[in-house]
Amino acid sequence: MKKVFSNAEEAIQDIGDGATIMLGGFGLCGIPENCIRAMVKKGITGLTCISNNAGVDDFGLGLLLKTRQIKKMISSYVGENAEFERQLLSGELEVELNPQGTLATRIQMAAMGIPAFYTPAGYGTEIQEGKEIREFDGKMHLMERALHADFALIKAWKGDTYGNLVFRKTTRNFSTSMAKAADITIVEVEELVQPGEIDPDHVHVAGIYVRRIFEGKNYEKKIEKKTIRTV
Repeated sequence: MKKVFSNAEEAIQDIGDGATIMLGGFGLCGIPENCIRAMVKKGITGLTCISNNAGVDDFGLGLLLKTRQIKKMISSYVGENAEFERQLLSGELEVELNPQGTLATRIQMAAMGIPAFYTPAGYGTEIQEGKEIREFDGKMHLMERALHADFALIKAWKGDTYGNLVFRKTTRNFSTSMAKAADITIVEVEELVQPGEIDPDHVHVAGIYVRRIFEGKNYEKKIEKKTIRTV
């Protein structure tokens, strides 16, 4: 099977309108910048995006929100994006907010083939609406379903042509679980190497989970807020 693609445009060529997509990253740390720009360029609409965050107004998923290409967001933290807030309050955007641990576990459960689990997080809040509730050891729990996607878009530091991946520090975040929780996982890497160049002990995601991989370019690696301390 051919896994190596020339660029993001080729790698995402079969993502169509109405797709459900997971996007790795925590805030703007480790997001698939090339794939997001390619989706903006392609003009795909009606997307359901599963991501820890909604980007910022001029970067990350904020670019897809700006062009109204996202129909629904399933997230845990969305506080840095004014356009997201505007679309939510005006009813233009469907939003499913999750406690952060719940979001991470829902993705992990899909990766392991487990359809649902129980958690106390969210009980007694709006999060519990419409969900099954059960008591375990005197404590109330909500049933949460696993989150699965048509595509997972992941950014790694290094990968080989077999799809084995290495992440840098906190850029692993949601990405390692998302890579295993979608029908098709598409990965962009800063450096693409040949098989054998990555020590097997350093592999964070095995190539068996990766369907497509390409070497990205022009990474900006922005952060949401820069705080400088005056000494």
